[in-house]
Amino acid sequence: MTLRVSIIVGNPKPRSRTLKVAETLVEKLLSSGSYEVETIDLADHTDEIFAWPSERMAALNASVAASDVAVFASPTYKATYTGLLKAFLDRYPANGLAGVTAIPVLTGADLSHSMGPTVNLAPLLVELGATVPGRGFYFVAGQMDHLDEIVQAAADEYAANLRRLASVAGSLRSDIPSLP
Repeated sequence: MTLRVSIIVGNPKPRSRTLKVAETLVEKLLSSGSYEVETIDLADHTDEIFAWPSERMAALNASVAASDVAVFASPTYKATYTGLLKAFLDRYPANGLAGVTAIPVLTGADLSHSMGPTVNLAPLLVELGATVPGRGFYFVAGQMDHLDEIVQAAADEYAANLRRLASVAGSLRSDIPSLP
């Protein structure tokens, strides 16, 4: 089975370090060849992000909602994620991300906002119906020279959490229905 993976980046600067962190996380977490990835760099959609309705934005939202795994990444702005990412997520109805395993990622200048992805972004993703397999991941942008080892540690933690969930799922009673 090939997983559908989405990377959604709310940095107003295109092709940012935040994007690189998110891409690296996917590469470190999933086996090569086991997934197809779609990257949505919201900086490329600033002319449409606040347009209601927008067929292009609706298509991007639908694509993410159909993903198996989605990484939502943003630089830290005012101790939380950017308005670009919030505007994208505001397009979903309640449970609009049901069935998606979502990983919240924030980047920042220092560790002063390191709880941001867990305290601010993860609850929004859960409210939208996504499953968040652990704490959010915070990356200090000044540590790009240690990107691989820092991201590998985060990927290892997510992998361990997902394996534990899979072992529980394998023991579920067969009479419990699956959600659509």
